[in-house]
Amino acid sequence: MSLRYPCRSTEHGIARRQFLGNLAAGAGAMVGGLGVFNTPALASMLKSDQKRIVVFNMHGGLSQLESWDPKPGTETGGPFLSIPTSVPGIHVSELLPMTAQQMHHLCLIRGVNTSEDDHGKGAYLMMTGRRQTPAADYPQIGAVAAKALSVADSGLPGHILITPGGGGGRGNDSAWLGPKYSSVQLGNGNPPPNIVRPDAITEQSDAARQEFRRKVSERFLNRRRTAVTEAFTYSFEQAEKLMVQKDVFDVSKEPGSEHERYGTHDLGRHCLLARRLLENGISFVQLSHSNYDTHNENFDFHIEQLGEFDRAFSTFVADLADRGMLESTLIVVLSEFGRTPNVNLYYGRDHWSKAWSVCTAGCRMPRGAVFGATNANGTEVVEHQVDHGNLFHTYLQAVGVDSTGNFSIDGRDMPIADPSSKPIEGLLV
Repeated sequence: MSLRYPCRSTEHGIARRQFLGNLAAGAGAMVGGLGVFNTPALASMLKSDQKRIVVFNMHGGLSQLESWDPKPGTETGGPFLSIPTSVPGIHVSELLPMTAQQMHHLCLIRGVNTSEDDHGKGAYLMMTGRRQTPAADYPQIGAVAAKALSVADSGLPGHILITPGGGGGRGNDSAWLGPKYSSVQLGNGNPPPNIVRPDAITEQSDAARQEFRRKVSERFLNRRRTAVTEAFTYSFEQAEKLMVQKDVFDVSKEPGSEHERYGTHDLGRHCLLARRLLENGISFVQLSHSNYDTHNENFDFHIEQLGEFDRAFSTFVADLADRGMLESTLIVVLSEFGRTPNVNLYYGRDHWSKAWSVCTAGCRMPRGAVFGATNANGTEVVEHQVDHGNLFHTYLQAVGVDSTGNFSIDGRDMPIADPSSKPIEGLLV
């Protein structure tokens, strides 16, 4: 594997933010206490050290042959050409011309084999790193990231899902981590509902109501404290903080020129919102682009869908790089599986999980690199085969989380990632 433009960050262990926090906590006699760290320059530095993850979920199953691993001129390759990228020797589909110019920031993992062709089960294993079983449920990557990466005193949720449609509310994706780390869903990229104080309630009255609620809650918690009651109390407190910081979720605050750069469609707006959220310290953001389940008219569909994705995604990557955020932000573009090399009689491609691709960027991922390979027709992995468990471990390791460790949940050690799996060997820098 050729590693071009390697990440030169010297900070891959304990963040300076954590170090300074521990130092201050252990130095109670220090003159000035925490106030000595309260400067704009230092605040900016600590914020930049926070690790973040953003996932692009190409729901339905993006075709690797029309994106990251084209096979032009073969019986399975389809009608599209491959084009050179900003990294000599690496080619992607001609449907991604703008993304191709960002290849020096990207790492393509072309040897994915998950052996699961069912939509629901495939999505589950890609989001949790484990196979679905009736015996247990596991937290998704966003919930794990929220628990492991979020700043303790942040008033913003650590786990955000930007959905193509629908309303807001909490997801049910944190399993035994508890509702505190479940996703907050922004339906069609709109701010969370009900975070504006009604005009009929004055600020003073609202403050009095909240103070009364806190006293009653504390009295109850002193007698019957459980994980559920604590989660309810946390939700109320977080909702109050969201009301103060509601502008963070308002993408209309961005200039019109920014909307034009990303594209005046839903995905462009969602990508711009994702950038805004990451800039404000949110640890995990997931976007969805749907629906790539192209059993019919695969090629026409990819022309249209990837036209939207190419512009929005390439602009997003370039912006994070220009703003110095790539060293602290992991980007992952995934699906529940890929598409069949063979084309069916409806000019579509069916489900294919035995040889497909994931695109990554940022943090400890090598820049301008390809890891793994499929054969000439794209029917099997021939180099560096990896699966969902390897990927899940690798994502966490890339942002400085020891994926082989445990979370302590109600006094019980729960493995952060599948203990029978491990990170991808030889990939991270």
